[in-house]
Amino acid sequence: MSAAQRLTAAGAALAEGRARLGIELGSTRIKAVILGADETVIATGSATWENQYVDRVWTYSLDAVWEGLQEAYATVCEDAVHRHGVRPTSFAAMGVSAMMHGYLAFDEQERLLVPFRTWRNTSTAAAAAELTELLGHNIPLRWSVAHLYQAVLDAEPHVPHVRLVTTLAGYVHWRLTGRRVLGVGDASGMFPIDPVTHGYDREHAAEVDRVLAGHGVRLRIAEIFPEPLDAGRDAGVLTPQGAARLDPSGRLEAGVPLCPPEGDAGTGMVATNSVSPRSGNVSVGTSIFAMVVLEHPLIAVHPELDLVTTPTGDQVAMVHCNNGASELGAWAGVFGEFATALGGSADPDAVFAALLEASLDGQPDAGGLIAYNTLSGEPITGLDEGRPLVVRTPDSRFTLANFVRAQVYGVFATLSLGMRVLRDEDVALDTMYAHGGVFRTAGVAQRFLAAAIGTPVAVSRTAGEGGAWGAAVLASYLANGAGRTLGQFLSQDVFGSMSSEVVTPDPVDTAGYEAFLNRYEAGLAVERAAVGALR
Repeated sequence: MSAAQRLTAAGAALAEGRARLGIELGSTRIKAVILGADETVIATGSATWENQYVDRVWTYSLDAVWEGLQEAYATVCEDAVHRHGVRPTSFAAMGVSAMMHGYLAFDEQERLLVPFRTWRNTSTAAAAAELTELLGHNIPLRWSVAHLYQAVLDAEPHVPHVRLVTTLAGYVHWRLTGRRVLGVGDASGMFPIDPVTHGYDREHAAEVDRVLAGHGVRLRIAEIFPEPLDAGRDAGVLTPQGAARLDPSGRLEAGVPLCPPEGDAGTGMVATNSVSPRSGNVSVGTSIFAMVVLEHPLIAVHPELDLVTTPTGDQVAMVHCNNGASELGAWAGVFGEFATALGGSADPDAVFAALLEASLDGQPDAGGLIAYNTLSGEPITGLDEGRPLVVRTPDSRFTLANFVRAQVYGVFATLSLGMRVLRDEDVALDTMYAHGGVFRTAGVAQRFLAAAIGTPVAVSRTAGEGGAWGAAVLASYLANGAGRTLGQFLSQDVFGSMSSEVVTPDPVDTAGYEAFLNRYEAGLAVERAAVGALR
């Protein structure tokens, strides 16, 4: 019997280079997963990192990008050794995903011109408003073209030297393969996509090129933005230099095919099988966003809604909120410190789960408490900056259960305001699929989200794996799609035997949440005053 035969099926896949690798750069964690047969996870790894607020700009250094990627890759390999006794040296395919939008600008010598400006920055209001009016297409503050045009309006000296503008996923993929490409879903967060060609909208690009020229800037969108590619398309292979960047130990071999790099929205759709019309998903992390695949175009332009695409170019309405579960996580950290002070356990996952479970005993309206999770600006509520707040009246019921329920409600508040616009557009949605770490505690965040959006919410066993798993599945589609559509591949090979837990809105929760949301909207005046007063 050969050594390969003595291995488990997972070990054999690792040893023979048949596994697939997915990596996603989230806002607080860089996560890596390796998939074996049936798209099951056979190894995981991660690294933590944090954005920095430097000179009033939310950013990450490129050194931090590679340090985090190397740590995440090293730990996923160590997990493979621990579980299966095999350290992988090659893969059938791999994929990279990351936070969408933002501004990474490079010159002709491939030098970064200004620090990475992430999606979290809200300094592009003038540019976004002018472009939205010019194109008749909502251009949110986060979009890369808004960042570029704002730099033009501000006459920033680096602009004439720009030769490439890309996203974080596009940057990593470029350095791994040498290819300046993007998955069409990620590209749709840079510039509007033509629904027929799945390239950048040529008429819109010509309009922006003309406006740039009017400011004396000789740049063309089609030349400085990466080429959009549908899922399943050839996006290059891992070069020797790319392999060394990811794995300085030298054990990772070059030549691994890479799928088009996608944004976290695209991998979220894949991870929840939400790529067909009338399906949607909610992703909860540092930000929170909902994606709904459209059956027909929207009637009007809405500032609350992005028009982006699935990884295969179908139109999607996106409700994006800059603030998600970070403030809830910060409070969990405080309670963990309190547990330690009492001599108890402070395991972060256990503390988080205990708090979420306590919220189930809260009153349906959170006892009159209001929680604002706004660490940064929030366009949907018109906030240029954020100030996290807990507000209550003297007659509110200030209990642990109500406090935590208010914090969870606060995570979903701005999202539900944006979802109202979709309802007014008569956009049909059968079920919302949810993913993200907050859903690992069964039956809590899922139940409150259903109340917040008035739609059944499904959570599958992959909910906690998130975008890294979605990136690995896109890599599998590149390797094993065999001429099928992405939807067919997901239904047949990935989700065919996978069960989901579905929770429908509870009328009592729904009424309580509506009462909370009414107070939340009324109290936004307090939040705006805090932004103005606390500098």
